[in-house]
Amino acid sequence: PLFSSSRHRDPGPVMADRVHPMQSPPHPASPLPPPDQEDAAAATAATETTPLHPTLYGPPAPPPGTYIVQIPKDQVLRVPPPDRASRYKSLAERPVRRRRLRRAFFGTCGAVLFLALAAAVFVGTVYLVFRPRAPAFSVASLSIRGLDVAALPPSSLSPELDVALRADNGANRKVGVDYRGAGEVAVSYSGARLAAGQWPAFHQAPRNVTVFSTTLRGTGVSFSDEQRKQLAAEQAARAVPLTVEARVPVRLRFGKVLRTWTVDVKATCQVTVDKLAGEAAAANRGCRVKVRPFLWWWW
Repeated sequence: PLFSSSRHRDPGPVMADRVHPMQSPPHPASPLPPPDQEDAAAATAATETTPLHPTLYGPPAPPPGTYIVQIPKDQVLRVPPPDRASRYKSLAERPVRRRRLRRAFFGTCGAVLFLALAAAVFVGTVYLVFRPRAPAFSVASLSIRGLDVAALPPSSLSPELDVALRADNGANRKVGVDYRGAGEVAVSYSGARLAAGQWPAFHQAPRNVTVFSTTLRGTGVSFSDEQRKQLAAEQAARAVPLTVEARVPVRLRFGKVLRTWTVDVKATCQVTVDKLAGEAAAANRGCRVKVRPFLWWWW
């Protein structure tokens, strides 16, 4: 026989070997992780691959080879171009300017409102304490010369009048009146001024009545024919209407310290005299008092 040996045996029928796949053994340089770490890594991988909500994790990772340089926000310098620098400066300062203007506006309004309220409180207190009242005026007597048109030729006249005026401050118990200088008293008939003079300066105490006289003079007075006829008829009837106007600067005195500013007071009295020559009896028909400008509530 070709193959005969005591060392070899008949292999018998040939059977195919079944090969099972096996996991490659771990690399000796990388030790196996503990079981706990394996579970954590698996959970992390599952979380990374399937996020619960993609919007909670920011932007996606950049592609490989991309470098990201992060600079702190407070170190980012932004310089506008030269052609826009002035506009940028004006736009940057506009909010600050608006805030300043708004604060100044509201501060001014508050100061004005406070001053107005303080003035109202002060005026109300003064009124309640002193109770000021307007003095009364009247014409006590008139002495007329050079105005008898029936006895004089129809030419320009130069009349003279001595007027006695009565100023009554009896309604005020605590308020005095200072009549300043540069006042004027005038007498007119039917709108034509006859004569004018000065109002004397004096102080009138509370509850005081003062009667003073002043001389009024006029020049170049003339009447039309109709006015002469009317004046002659009224003189014959012993009822000649005249208008006495007085304009004088006045100051009020509250007590011994407090005083008001100076204002112009105008008193207009309508009187009727019985004759135009000599001492005439004056019948008062009422006086009206005004203040210009209107600064006293009680005038």
